[in-house]
Amino acid sequence: MRDMITLQQISLQRGPKFLLSETDLAIFPGQKIGLIGPNGCGKSSLFKLLLGQLGADTGTVSLPSDWRLAHMAQEVSDTDRTAQDYVLDGDEALRELEAKIAAASDDGEKLANLFGAMEQMDAYTAPARAAQLLSGLGFASTDLNRPVSDFSGGWRIRLNLARALMCPSDLLLLDEPTNHLDLDATLWLEQWLQRYAGTLLIISHDRDFLDNVIERIVSIESSKLVAYSGNYSAYERQRAERLSQQQAAFAKQQERVAHIEDYIRRFRAKATKAKQAQSRIKQLERMETIAPAHVDSPFTFTFTASDKVSDPLIVLREMTIGYPGRQVLGGVDINIAPATRIGLLGPNGAGKSSLIKTLAGTLAPLTGERVTGEHFKLGYFAQHQLEALDMNASPALHLQRISPKAREQEVRNFLGSFDFIGERAFEPIHHFSGGEKARLALAIIAWQKPNVLLLDEPTNHLDLEMRQALTMALQDFAGAVIVVSHDRHLLRNTVDEWLLIADGTVEEFDGDLDDYYRWLLARKTSGNKTANEPSVNLAAKPAQDKKALRQEAAAKRDARKPIANRIKKLEAELEKLQRSAAALETELADTELYEEQNKTRLQKLLQKQIDLQKQTDDSEEQWLEAQAELEELDD
Repeated sequence: MRDMITLQQISLQRGPKFLLSETDLAIFPGQKIGLIGPNGCGKSSLFKLLLGQLGADTGTVSLPSDWRLAHMAQEVSDTDRTAQDYVLDGDEALRELEAKIAAASDDGEKLANLFGAMEQMDAYTAPARAAQLLSGLGFASTDLNRPVSDFSGGWRIRLNLARALMCPSDLLLLDEPTNHLDLDATLWLEQWLQRYAGTLLIISHDRDFLDNVIERIVSIESSKLVAYSGNYSAYERQRAERLSQQQAAFAKQQERVAHIEDYIRRFRAKATKAKQAQSRIKQLERMETIAPAHVDSPFTFTFTASDKVSDPLIVLREMTIGYPGRQVLGGVDINIAPATRIGLLGPNGAGKSSLIKTLAGTLAPLTGERVTGEHFKLGYFAQHQLEALDMNASPALHLQRISPKAREQEVRNFLGSFDFIGERAFEPIHHFSGGEKARLALAIIAWQKPNVLLLDEPTNHLDLEMRQALTMALQDFAGAVIVVSHDRHLLRNTVDEWLLIADGTVEEFDGDLDDYYRWLLARKTSGNKTANEPSVNLAAKPAQDKKALRQEAAAKRDARKPIANRIKKLEAELEKLQRSAAALETELADTELYEEQNKTRLQKLLQKQIDLQKQTDDSEEQWLEAQAELEELDD
């Protein structure tokens, strides 16, 4: 079928393992799809298949020949290109046109045509658009002219993301784009992708991000691509319903629901702020409904707090936080009591990680004092925690070094709750994935039974099931929790209060995450920007009648809606027909069907195949007509 992506009977094998096995998928233009599944199931390999970097072992992949593809690379080599130039390089058509202009310096007529092409592709605003992308992703205005080689690995990944967004595309492939972003940049990216007009495939383990961006889930299950309509929350509901039909799963579901009901009761009893309590309870009740979708999770760990506790656990008094010659935060007074649960909010670079480091004792204050209780016991997950692991040691050895007298079976059982099963617990971790290393870092913290957890972006590299397990483990933790995270689901379900770090101060924030997002918008609108939020002046556009524009946009929306609904209905119908056709092909592959006694059944199946093909052809024709109507309306 024209203008859509089709995967037919695709198999993809790596070593003895089948990542995909004789599976089908249809992707329609303009769809925004979330690709999910456990780490190692083949999500990134599917992207490589679409990019032509891998070949399928069986089956066919079909993409429209005229589609422009953009994707987010996972690595950046050292280069002296400036950050802005590196991002602009993402628009290959622009760079090609610039090269032609440079080569045609003596040909006036050719130059005139080339400059006309530049104007047609809006090339003159390209530097400003690149600067806006970098600003949205947290780069300072002073970063634009820094060489790429100056940036750390996480910031280079942000540059790759900006470069992918800079590239004009019909199909955009993003693999874990929020992994190295803070909350502000995640919110900005969310808005950008909502406006993106092309087809989007995104691998992400951030459920709130998926909920707000995508309209369809494709899950890799038992080497098959299984499509679900709606966002991630809709997927969870559909999956829970399917699992509830299994008696064993249903019993486990009831345990999960009872667990969260108990947590809601405990939270209600100690909630002190009406607005935050109402918001939190709403999120917890939602979590109660989705918990059954995760009953088959391989993770069952808890954070057990130390037996002894002090009150307070940590106190920061009259503190100035920063580095030699540079103050970051001033006038900091914080008292961390047992059962304190704080989420840290604030713009990129405002000092959230510096505050966490000071609380942890790894960053000495410029002035003031840090006092810890007699029984203070810290569990600290830093942004670069994985680098502190011994790559030549096994998960078991990491724990045995902490507790030399621990029995091997005790170590095995504990690591099994983090899905390090059998001999996997005794393998050196140098070949482990980022997700496995992050799980091990959390396991080491849990093993030591802290009474304070300081977590700086703990969900990076974790898949959806592990994030859910971490959220539930934090709910049960009896100690104090202070967390920085761009995972809004985890924040909403584990913290009771917020501290806002902005403009060199730490203040209590009386609101929820929706209020914080409004605060960010108001801050940008008022022009109150920190040094790392560059302002970009785009070329002014002629003034127009705003009322007329609004009326025109409203009329277009009204006209588009029934056509868009018809397209979605036809797409659902086509998917259903394709599933029926695949099932029919399986039946027709049965050799016994072609024996004489099965002749009547064979004829019926062949007629059914003809009917299905006719229905598919009719639906495809209607889909094409509807697409043409929509394109004509948008012109």
